[in-house]
Amino acid sequence: MRYILCGVMAAAALAGCTTSVPDSAAGVTDSGQGVGFGNYDDYRDERETQLTGGASGVQDNSDAIARQAAAALNSGEAPVNASPSNPAPAIVENARGISGENDFNAVSAQRDISADAAMIAQNRAQYEVIQPTDVPARPGSSRPNIVAFALQSTNPVGTALYKRSSFRAETKYAQSCGSFPSADLAQEEFLAQGGPEKDRKGMDPDGDGYACGWNPAPFRAAKG
Repeated sequence: MRYILCGVMAAAALAGCTTSVPDSAAGVTDSGQGVGFGNYDDYRDERETQLTGGASGVQDNSDAIARQAAAALNSGEAPVNASPSNPAPAIVENARGISGENDFNAVSAQRDISADAAMIAQNRAQYEVIQPTDVPARPGSSRPNIVAFALQSTNPVGTALYKRSSFRAETKYAQSCGSFPSADLAQEEFLAQGGPEKDRKGMDPDGDGYACGWNPAPFRAAKG
């Protein structure tokens, strides 16, 4: 019984210490005043009056101001500072905001299709076609010119024109061609050793006149 009495007395003491809490969900106190300021309706009316310079209601002209600022940037003029107190600007309808060279009407007023055709014909008349000439000899070298040989020969790769020995053909081909870093150098050496008629080192086993897989087609295509 003593414990029950003590619990009742403690609850009564806590209840006496509580204070009224404003209705935070509704945003007002028991007296009907707004939280942090006086009557909310009076505050709202005063704030709208300050924003509109005395007029009732807030004037929404942000879209018009944004369009005016964009037009000012395109024209080189300074943009208007955005402010609720600024009046709605006068908007120029159908403002393209593009340069003259991208405006079809502006370009068509300067020249037409026939003028463009005449300009193209004039440019073509000034073209200079340079014909290919013979490959010059390399100064200070007596080595064969593989470019000249490619242009003089006519047979495709693999078409046999010269007789070759089949004795140890694969071995000779592998040993001889493996000593050159490129097919161009191999063809140059092949010609220096009596090619294409002779093949002392077995560099052209199929007898087409092209050693170690060398191909004259790129040189012919360049001339063509």
